[in-house]
Amino acid sequence: MIRSATTADATAICNIYNYYILNTIINFEEEILDSAAMSLRIEDILQGFPWLVYLSENGKILGYAYATAWRLRCGYRKSVEISVYLDKEEQGQGIGTALYTALLAELDELKVHAIIGGIALPNETSVALHEKFGFEKVAHFKEIGFKFNQWIDVGYWEKVLKHP
Repeated sequence: MIRSATTADATAICNIYNYYILNTIINFEEEILDSAAMSLRIEDILQGFPWLVYLSENGKILGYAYATAWRLRCGYRKSVEISVYLDKEEQGQGIGTALYTALLAELDELKVHAIIGGIALPNETSVALHEKFGFEKVAHFKEIGFKFNQWIDVGYWEKVLKHP
């Protein structure tokens, strides 16, 4: 089941997100978040964009996806950046596909024009997910991020929905 996130989901979302902070280069944060900080992020995003959670049959959050403003200038108001995170034990189960299907449908209803996915590279799984939904690579920044004492490339994939 997929539903809109609430601040009550902050602890479960932190449990997923903090794994990526501590153990991977796919996220450039270096300090884990607590539930209060995550609650503020959820509240902020839900003021204008969707934040969805994927629930198991027993109600456990197995993943989430959300959209944020691409840039703050008003000329970018029809463009968003999207992200998806899955419980490390639930990858490869179709959860990311289900979340992106629902997220893209909501963004289409909001008349979003351009959707951008930033991916720390290498990350074949995320690249495949974005390209499955018709995203095309539009940029590759070399050594733009730094984490775990190494430089990290970032690629950007874009999908245009054709809304004015």
